[in-house]
Amino acid sequence: MINHSNENTLLDDANSYDVNRELMGTISSDFVKVADQLKEASYQIRKRGFSEFPIFVASRREIPLGQTLIAADELENKWNYKASFVDEFVQRELISPESLELWKENYKPADEYCCLFVVHGDFAGFVYIPFPED
Repeated sequence: MINHSNENTLLDDANSYDVNRELMGTISSDFVKVADQLKEASYQIRKRGFSEFPIFVASRREIPLGQTLIAADELENKWNYKASFVDEFVQRELISPESLELWKENYKPADEYCCLFVVHGDFAGFVYIPFPED
């Protein structure tokens, strides 16, 4: 699912044609380097009661959203990863209150998928990537 919040529309497949193959390849190859840390952070966010809907902001440039979890080049990765959750996205009006329930319905299980909010060039949207199996 991709949420283009400025349009308040939800698109079905996060890995659809809107996310070009090159960008998905870049994100996926970087993601495998940080997946274990993101999975643990997701678990801790949920376990400690911060949110049932963790979101990780992935970008190559500084984005004023979330708290830095993994900086670029920290684990041989090229992207910055910040921890956030749905409440911050609603507060910052990146997800409208009217779209929140639909967004939650489309949120994939956090034990199995990482919810990334990817910001790259003119693309900004939600991408779900499955965590590697142990």
